[in-house]
Amino acid sequence: MKHFYIFIAIGLLSIYGHSQESLSAKILDSLTQEPIPYATISINDNSGVISNANGDFLIYLNKKSAKQDSLKIRCLGYETKQFLAKNFKDSIVFLNTKAMELDEVLVSNKNYTPEEIIEKVQENLANNYDYNFIKRKLFYRASSFQNLIKSDVEVNESTIPEFNQQFIDSLIAAIPKNADDYTELLANSYGIPGKKDKQKIDIIKASHLYDKSAEMSFETYEEKLNTILKENVKRDSYFKIKSGLFGVKTDIDSTAFDYGEQKEEVEKTEAMLAEEKKKEAERKKDFANYRKSAIARLEHGSFIFEDSDLNFLEKQNRFEFKVEDYSFLNDEFVYKITFTPKRKEDFKGTIYVNTDDFAIVRIDYENVKVLNSFKLFGLSHTRNLKKGTLIYSKNEAEKYTLKYAEVEEGSQFGIKRPLTIIEKNKHVKGRRKQNELDTDIHFIMAIKEKSELVVFENEQITEVVFNDFKEKPEVKPVYLPKYDPEFWKGYNVIEPNQAIKDFKSLE
Repeated sequence: MKHFYIFIAIGLLSIYGHSQESLSAKILDSLTQEPIPYATISINDNSGVISNANGDFLIYLNKKSAKQDSLKIRCLGYETKQFLAKNFKDSIVFLNTKAMELDEVLVSNKNYTPEEIIEKVQENLANNYDYNFIKRKLFYRASSFQNLIKSDVEVNESTIPEFNQQFIDSLIAAIPKNADDYTELLANSYGIPGKKDKQKIDIIKASHLYDKSAEMSFETYEEKLNTILKENVKRDSYFKIKSGLFGVKTDIDSTAFDYGEQKEEVEKTEAMLAEEKKKEAERKKDFANYRKSAIARLEHGSFIFEDSDLNFLEKQNRFEFKVEDYSFLNDEFVYKITFTPKRKEDFKGTIYVNTDDFAIVRIDYENVKVLNSFKLFGLSHTRNLKKGTLIYSKNEAEKYTLKYAEVEEGSQFGIKRPLTIIEKNKHVKGRRKQNELDTDIHFIMAIKEKSELVVFENEQITEVVFNDFKEKPEVKPVYLPKYDPEFWKGYNVIEPNQAIKDFKSLE
């Protein structure tokens, strides 16, 4: 009987230990009841996670909770909250805003003008931020949303029985209108953050969540169209497709392009499409290298790099700065400063500057106009959205390194032009034209992409360590047809939003 009770006690302890392996909750503003994103949640001040846009977080413990282990929740402008990890059972955590008096901020600082603060930010840029070799543990999520918002094809004339309005409508209906795509990876990164040629990556685990049947790629559209055409081609016949200034001949055996006038302009358009196709092929072929480059591009978008789009430090005279308020972060005061363009600049935003060392610890930004637009012979592309958030924190070397990055970009791709499909016969003497279909087409696709990066740990390394590290070739993500809550169990990541949790492939 004694052994039985011992067995029960051990069982209960194991259940208790398992229940304490992770802590989760939603963080809300105590006054507005609104979710608080970008809050840092850590155990004993060690590396932690970031709350997502809905204020949700899930953090795994490295070991069984000890009595003294504490859970800390910190966020810009709010009072820090601390709990005993072993006693934490809240599903909702309310944070109170941190009130302060201006006199508190100015105890050790003069009343600087906004322009003087920005000057000091730039003067201290090289000293404040870490540009050295670092080993980091990071989590990266890339989300892509494609929406076919217009797909009109009007049949003007057709002498091809198979290509009537009903057939064209069925073809359009077969094209997927929406496609969501989510890629996630947990990895150790070696190198200088933001430097593509000084980056190596060791992927611990990765997933790719998408619906294969709704994949909207150049290859998918090409395969669907060619399949339909080949199914309808008659013996000894082929279809020639003309759209604007160029045409394509399609039969059972061959596909060839026939350019008309304005060859140079047409080739430029074709080159643009070919480049997009190449990028897509690279993404599928070399997952690790492609994502490594994407992470480097995301980091290189920061104001700490001279060639960044966020050029308010390099071109200060082109912006207007205003001190809006003072805030509080990690027991330190920060200036809240807005910047808006005076001239033809692209972005406005808000920066939070440490009052002691003049380091920007956070920036929120968004574009104020269309970033670029392209239109040629019925083809158009507009890049109309870019907004994001960058958060920095100090490492063991007392230098600021990137803790969290988020960027959301949006664009539209359109085609509006006539489309003619001509059926020809290979062996007919004289005029080979048999039948013809004349249409007007108008397609518009909206594309939105969002990237998120959170750094859990970082440590200084030497260039020798970086050079000695060997990357693993041909790393592939695990394909997920639907969201799997067990996939990241035991790993600290950014909690998924509801759209990811609800995702399910239709194939």
